[in-house]
Amino acid sequence: MAEQLSNRSLFGGAIVCHFPTRFQDVCDVRQVPDHQEAFVDPARDESVIFELLDFKHDVPDNGSATWFFQDLASEQDAGGTMVIEQSGVFEAEWLRFRNMPAVVTTAVGQMAISKGRQGRDAQNIVKVYLANLRLKEVGTDALITAYEPLMINHLSESANSVGAGLAVPAAQSGFMPMDDVFKMAVSSFRVLDWSLFGSPP
Repeated sequence: MAEQLSNRSLFGGAIVCHFPTRFQDVCDVRQVPDHQEAFVDPARDESVIFELLDFKHDVPDNGSATWFFQDLASEQDAGGTMVIEQSGVFEAEWLRFRNMPAVVTTAVGQMAISKGRQGRDAQNIVKVYLANLRLKEVGTDALITAYEPLMINHLSESANSVGAGLAVPAAQSGFMPMDDVFKMAVSSFRVLDWSLFGSPP
């Protein structure tokens, strides 16, 4: 079964990205910061999140995705955090401002996180895919983060919709695997309106 894909409008249409339609925009449903767009497949508890952050000048390009991965783990009070793989630095030829391509690094890892304020007793084990697209010309670190549940805790609110225990792999259920969803989101990320970032530095 081929999944239905579509171009998704981000940040008021200033950015566009391509990924499966089963991911629903949750920005209107819950409190999400202005610098973030979140899309979730509630039936599988999978999500793709886009964030625009001020450029971190003290973080070197090499390993920047790993730095943001560890920062994310700290922010979510994650347990059992480990980085499984990380890429080197490569240029995003498809993402240029003033003919300057963005540079990209990626990291893939695992962590145990809980939903909302449920606490450590209700942590789910998730695989996390993170890309850092460094838009230096406009002073921005763009993050694309995809979450894939591996084990759902029976105490987690996710267990109500997905079921507790080992998560069923996407491909086994006829869906695009999360690593492919992630790669598609990164490679299709386009800025249509650079004024979103204000006056470039």
